[in-house]
Amino acid sequence: MAPTSQRRPRLLAAGVAALSVVVSLLAAPGVAAAPSGTASDSAVAGAASRSTTAAAAQAAACGDGADALVTGSQSSGFTTTYRGRTVYQGEYYVTAIWEGIGALTPGRTSQEKVSVMASAWIGNNTIDLPSNTAFEVCGTMDVGNVSGRGAIQAVGVRNVSIPNLNMTGAPYFGMRFADVHGLHLGQINLRMSGGLGIRFERDLPGSTDVRMDNVYVSGTGNHGVETWNVDGLRIGTVTARNVAYAGLLLNNTRNATIGTVDGENVGTGTGYATFRMANTNGPGITVDRVRSRGGARGVFCVSNSRGARINNVDLANNGNNSILIENCSDITIGGGTVNGGGEVRLAARSEFPNNRNINITLRVDNTSVRESPCGENTNWYLSGNGSRNIC
Repeated sequence: MAPTSQRRPRLLAAGVAALSVVVSLLAAPGVAAAPSGTASDSAVAGAASRSTTAAAAQAAACGDGADALVTGSQSSGFTTTYRGRTVYQGEYYVTAIWEGIGALTPGRTSQEKVSVMASAWIGNNTIDLPSNTAFEVCGTMDVGNVSGRGAIQAVGVRNVSIPNLNMTGAPYFGMRFADVHGLHLGQINLRMSGGLGIRFERDLPGSTDVRMDNVYVSGTGNHGVETWNVDGLRIGTVTARNVAYAGLLLNNTRNATIGTVDGENVGTGTGYATFRMANTNGPGITVDRVRSRGGARGVFCVSNSRGARINNVDLANNGNNSILIENCSDITIGGGTVNGGGEVRLAARSEFPNNRNINITLRVDNTSVRESPCGENTNWYLSGNGSRNIC
């Protein structure tokens, strides 16, 4: 049966694959220089050089070791091979991908890999990844919208990896996961024009042992990355640009180690944040750094979330609260700066327990700090010119 919506007025050019790799490297998370005052020039240059080298090596390796390969273009058609044997030739990009996944060894106990070298539109369709599968898109996959589903998804499976992905479009979810155990997302580049970037489902069984190396997400009409019910999460970097809601949102997620969350123009006009924890999130959350510019909030903890430490923040000109901690416990912000934008606020609603065991070390300039109502065992270590109304 032909895939749904196989034709589209705007088709990607055959040269998009090579261009997308260059763009991904230029915009790779961590490559841009840090804001002035956050590190020495030599340290920033060294970090940028290392990150660029790592991203280049990753991009260069895309397609290496593939068991199944998808090649071709919209104009010439697509070919899928499995270990040198042709398993599909035809006009449908998504069918070529499905046939590549279907050609992998049934009942396998270790990963086999599908590498999509071609660029095109998959239509309003979904790519489901079975257990013991590595799947990557070295070209650019443009995606449609299937209600409640991901353009790429893995549900109820084990040992799945997506080493490289370039995606555009306005899907319902770009990537959707639930009940997945042993998931690795490598260099993920989501340049959306709507939808939600990466979603771990709320109402399905939870996931364990999830790793994301570097996620770049822009242009969503919803969150950039949203997790529910994950136990054991490791993230290198989430870079969010011009996303409508949160950059990285953790819900009911435990035992997470996160490097950097970097947001610009995230959640503008909303109550969301570059980094948000909600819905009894935690414990066991460690974040090395949150950077936020403009948009809505920088950091937001809410709804009985607990047990988190953010080592450093660099927040400036956020349009809502720079930091809002509301009905949370055992939360530490270990250092950093807030400059301008909305106030740093500790607050509470009546439906959850009050804030408890909050420790904040922070330089605050050109905005205010307020605690209302008073929490239980709040410890402030403040500097800077920001006004203070604290307990």
